[in-house]
Amino acid sequence: MGRQMGFPGYSRAWRAIALACGLAWLGPVSGLRAETLAAAAPDFAANSAEPFGISATALAAGALHDKWLGLQRRLDDDMVQLALCEGDREGCVSPAALRLLAIVDAGRQRDGRARLGEINRAINLAIRAISDEAQYGETDVWASPLATFIRGAGDCEDYAIAKFAALRLAGIAADDLRILIMRDARGEDHAVAAARLDGRWLTLDNRRMAMIEDTEIRNYRPTFVMDRDGIRRYAPAPLLAGIAPPAAEPFPPVPAPAAKIAAAAVD
Repeated sequence: MGRQMGFPGYSRAWRAIALACGLAWLGPVSGLRAETLAAAAPDFAANSAEPFGISATALAAGALHDKWLGLQRRLDDDMVQLALCEGDREGCVSPAALRLLAIVDAGRQRDGRARLGEINRAINLAIRAISDEAQYGETDVWASPLATFIRGAGDCEDYAIAKFAALRLAGIAADDLRILIMRDARGEDHAVAAARLDGRWLTLDNRRMAMIEDTEIRNYRPTFVMDRDGIRRYAPAPLLAGIAPPAAEPFPPVPAPAAKIAAAAVD
């Protein structure tokens, strides 16, 4: 798996475009040391606003946070281009932007869970699963949505980033969007997008077409959560278990090298 990120404030040009389009995007990011938490050790919280009902504490800057900041700058450029292409489809010079906007358009035609499902399925079908090693010759590359759509391929965090951006463009509130990193019993990390609907968190996973609630996930340990406010580390938790596993789907998993997130967090 490649790692994940959140998407804070955009450039002045994008902010102007966003206001014209009626979009309020994401907020500022704080810079701290990644090895330290910005607050006291987290407690389990049944009423947490985060998926899984587990509290999370802001991380400081380090390799993981720096990588996330780098993605934000590339995302700034993507969102400007997407906004411009949305305003002038015929004059758009980016086929990748038009393909992503077509997915957003289809999502906007639906409401509620159907909107989330439309974008989840469409992006799963639009991107071919491939490891960063195979595609870039590197162990961990975070691609912006347009970079992923240009190549038509990516690993789990590339799907999650593209879904995160598409859902926001489709009208989902920033407060209701997350990117999650989870670790399985083998020590392999996996990233998914998550959206809150009617107070419940649905996960949008490149490994399945159907969306499932966070409460239905098992055999994963949530480790990090990202949104417009930054990156946060979940309180230590056992593997999620005790819930019947969802039915397997004939959808190919993306390769996910183990333990890259933890390595970055302590870098």
